[in-house]
Amino acid sequence: MTESSYLAAVRESYDTVAADYAAVVKPPADLDPLSRAMLATFAELVRTAGRGPVADLGCGPGKVTSHLADLGLSVLGIDLSPKMIELARRAFPGLHFAVGSMTAPPIRDGELGGILAYYSTHHTPPELLPAVFAGFRRAPGGHLMTAGYVGDDELLRPTRAYGGHPVSYESHLVPPDRIATLLAQAGLVVTARLLQEPDEGTKRTVCTFLATKPEES
Repeated sequence: MTESSYLAAVRESYDTVAADYAAVVKPPADLDPLSRAMLATFAELVRTAGRGPVADLGCGPGKVTSHLADLGLSVLGIDLSPKMIELARRAFPGLHFAVGSMTAPPIRDGELGGILAYYSTHHTPPELLPAVFAGFRRAPGGHLMTAGYVGDDELLRPTRAYGGHPVSYESHLVPPDRIATLLAQAGLVVTARLLQEPDEGTKRTVCTFLATKPEES
C-alpha cells in the first residue's frame, strides 16, 4: 500500500465501524492495572514538566482523551476518521477534538507538552514508521507514550471487524526492539518499556514505551 491508500483504508474502515467500536472498546478505567498505571505515569510526567497540552493521536471515540483530562491534562484528541471525531465530540462536549492524521497532525511544532499514540500506530506500514516517529518530535522537552500490539513482523489483513463490518486496513505487528531503535533514530530517548505477555484478557503481546524529546540546543 502507498501512504495515501493506507490512510484511505484506515479512514473508511473506522468510519464504517465507529459506532460498534465505541460500544465495545473498554474505557481506561476498565483496563488492566498495568495499562492504567502507564497512563497515570505518563500524565504525571507531563504535569510535572509543566508544559503545553497533550495530543492524543488516533483518539477514536475519545475515551482515552477524556481519561487524560480527568488526570489533569489539557488534551486534544486527533483521529483520521470523521465519524470517530463526531462520536468523541458528542460524548465529551467539553473537550477538543479534530480530524487529522498522525503523519501530519493539525498542530504546530513546539506547542505540545506530550504526545500519546495509544494502539494507533499499528496500521502504519513499517517503512513509514520513521517519518511518523520523527513527527513525534513536535514536543521538544516533552513526553511521548506509545502502546500497541507487537509481533515478529506479522501482517494482519482482517476483512471484517467490530460487529462484522467490512474493513480494508492492515495491521503491522513490529518487534519491540525495532520500535525502540526507530524511536531512538528519531531523536527520542526511551525511558521505560513495558512488555505484557498474552493472558486471558488479550491474545497478543502488548508493548508500551515512554520516551522524551530532549530540549533543542
